[in-house]
Amino acid sequence: MSSKQPPAREQRRTGSGKSERYIQPSILVGLRRRASYGYEIIQTIQEFGFVEGHAPPGMIYRHLRDLEAAGLVVSSWKTEGRGPAKRVYELTPEGEEALALWVRYMEAQALKLTNFIKAYHKAVKR
Repeated sequence: MSSKQPPAREQRRTGSGKSERYIQPSILVGLRRRASYGYEIIQTIQEFGFVEGHAPPGMIYRHLRDLEAAGLVVSSWKTEGRGPAKRVYELTPEGEEALALWVRYMEAQALKLTNFIKAYHKAVKR
């Protein structure tokens, strides 16, 4: 057996690279809780576990711009209080609908994964 490293494509972990697809629904559910500004959103989505480590702000703001362009969120500048103005994001009715679709999709995926895991455990016990 060779001690050489496998090619980079073989070094990837199973399922790696797929977590970014859940950033937008994570942002939407965070905004479903309450309107927030970018830094709060970054902190909120960490709890869902789709981003390992600290969520890159540039990636989150890119998703926020995409969501706003799609009409799923709106933003406005809040200037009251001390400190610099902050752009606050809110969920729109269209964003609520999109979030509901995401949840239905995730529920279906969770069921498929649960069935797969049960089948695996049943096969292993034989």
